[in-house]
Amino acid sequence: MKVISRFAPLIFVLLWSTGFVGAKYILPYAEPFVFLTIRYALATLFLIGIAALLREPMRLTKAQVIQSIKVGLFLQVVYIGGVFYAIHLGVSAGVTSVVVSTQPILVSILAVRFLNEPLGGRKVLGLLLGFSGVLLLLLPKIFSGDFSLHFARFGIISALVALIGTTTGYLLQKKGGTDVPFLPGTAVQFAVATTMFSILSFAYEDWTVEVNNQLLLALAWIVIALSIGSIFLLFYLLKHDSASSVSSLYYLVPPLTAIQAYLLFGEVITIVGLIGMGLAALGTLLVTRK
Repeated sequence: MKVISRFAPLIFVLLWSTGFVGAKYILPYAEPFVFLTIRYALATLFLIGIAALLREPMRLTKAQVIQSIKVGLFLQVVYIGGVFYAIHLGVSAGVTSVVVSTQPILVSILAVRFLNEPLGGRKVLGLLLGFSGVLLLLLPKIFSGDFSLHFARFGIISALVALIGTTTGYLLQKKGGTDVPFLPGTAVQFAVATTMFSILSFAYEDWTVEVNNQLLLALAWIVIALSIGSIFLLFYLLKHDSASSVSSLYYLVPPLTAIQAYLLFGEVITIVGLIGMGLAALGTLLVTRK
């Protein structure tokens, strides 16, 4: 258990940071809601299969089912759907990340009111440093005097909706979801997401999917590593630490995503970006350090 506690934050951010890279691989071959329907349907079946192998009971109380539905709607549907749809509409992964990366600040402020979590000067400084680092990393053009942003207006609204979803989902999971068994509770969340995304996909999309090795490999990674692995680690961290501390790990996701983009796609990291990485890491350390 101590080993899990020590390495869980690192593994979580490493897995979570692959989400934008996965989206870049997948979205050219499948519409966002179609892909998310397939993703969550497979993840639901995967969880049920794991429970059968482990002979884990899939029973939940009525209150636990309702709690899982609420968390699933905000954390899986509103957040993930908002991010994918924003990128689909032309908002860059960087700008989307900047919008979503304000989440630690919102979670920390709201956690004081709804979870009675203290917010001292060190945490405030860490949150501000982390956010400044993300801005430096992801918006180098603005700091060079280029204030032009090219994306659909509804795309940035989708990113803001995703921000509301992840903030609310974190607080709901921390407040009432930590005692829900992982396998049945998460299966309910994923089933809710499958239902909602299937409705959206049939209403607004053509169900055009180009099946190839790149799509299948990226889908397998996102289902197993992101939908199962990272969600398990997220819920574990929220159960054993404050919402603000876990949320601050989001600041490390954009730097890791930038490194992956450099290695996989040759995207250049500027000196300003490197400084941003350092500030994001320092901010996270100040918030999470006990």
